[in-house]
Amino acid sequence: MGLDFSSEQLAVAATRQSLKARSCYKCIEWIEGDAIDLPFDDCEFDAVTMGYGLRNVVDRLRAMKEMYRVLKPGSRVSILDFNKSNQSVTTFMQGWMIDNVVVPVATVYDLAKEYEYLKYSINGYLTGEELETLALEAGFSSACHYEISGGFMGNLVAMR
Repeated sequence: MGLDFSSEQLAVAATRQSLKARSCYKCIEWIEGDAIDLPFDDCEFDAVTMGYGLRNVVDRLRAMKEMYRVLKPGSRVSILDFNKSNQSVTTFMQGWMIDNVVVPVATVYDLAKEYEYLKYSINGYLTGEELETLALEAGFSSACHYEISGGFMGNLVAMR
């Protein structure tokens, strides 16, 4: 199942899904919904993943509690997003890349607006340590944040 609050994004996903040849892509069900009020039963899933979403959720603790709620005991959540690094060099390089590569390339495709917010949203996001604390506060038994891609990205893995 794939969930998003944007019906437009779900329509794009469904269109791309039909272009995939492998049968595993054909069985994905796209559902419109909100990460802070998931439309699923308790203990329904073996795993939950979220990509570039938690940073944009208004109530991150509530979203984490919802992911915890829908996971079966012993299952994991994996949350990939941009990393808010504690390293000044990484933070500088990340900002430079957004300003000088990402936004200019997006401008060519008339998508600058969609990417200009990135630096602001990353600055308002949580560090890896804060994400681990958030997961534990939501009820997860363990949480570990991994910096990847030279510290530009991060992946939080937590176990229910």
